[in-house]
Amino acid sequence: MADPAVRFTIETDAIGVVTLNRPDNRNSMTPELLDAFTGASSEALAAVNAGDVRCLVVTGTGACFSSGADFKSTIQRDSPQRAPHERSYAMYEPFLSLLDIAVPIVGALNGHTVGGGFGLALICDLRIGARDAKYGANFVKLGLAPGMAISYLLPRLIGVARANELLLTGRLVDGAEAEALGLLNRAVASGNVLREAMALARTIAGNAPLAVRATKRAIHRGLDLQIRDAARLEAFAQAETVATDDAREGIAALLAKRTPVFTGQ
Repeated sequence: MADPAVRFTIETDAIGVVTLNRPDNRNSMTPELLDAFTGASSEALAAVNAGDVRCLVVTGTGACFSSGADFKSTIQRDSPQRAPHERSYAMYEPFLSLLDIAVPIVGALNGHTVGGGFGLALICDLRIGARDAKYGANFVKLGLAPGMAISYLLPRLIGVARANELLLTGRLVDGAEAEALGLLNRAVASGNVLREAMALARTIAGNAPLAVRATKRAIHRGLDLQIRDAARLEAFAQAETVATDDAREGIAALLAKRTPVFTGQ
């Protein structure tokens, strides 16, 4: 049997681990990986609700945590009979399912974390990342508006001015700058990411579980009341931009490894 595209395991000390497991494709958001993520997050939710998991770690295998959309397949999901914004939203819905997890989530960002993968990292409550990896949302460089509530979460994490700079330029930052900006709780050597994240998760899991859940709920209540609406608003903008010449040019340039030429069309 082939390895699953996303694994869920329960480690010692009541730590659940969700692992993106398609390193050969940079853990990008293929239909296979997204479907597998839906299954793994459902397993994690059941384990949390059963009291078997007190903290969840989300990580990847290989040199990328996740490179985001797989432009060789599709950046919109589901039937073409559905409205474009609904297809855009469906692309991110598997990752957004982590919003239903009541326990803290630690992102162990083992490598490059870009686009939709960056959005997945932002959904985590804490982030340990590789110092030599790149982080950010390069949507505008591809002729696209952001998705997965990135434009909602990022300003709340690092402030409006800094979020404006990263989102409007599409600039990627390394681990040291990501730590300085507050994107990462800690930037460490790539070989130490999972170990550091697991140590942090064990510290959290060692605290009173009801108090930990209540604390997370209190911190996120304001976000959680609106975050899905924010993701849907983004889906409208992304659906509009995905149909443009600039998006086609941006994606074609990415695949051809050349500089895109945008026309505003």
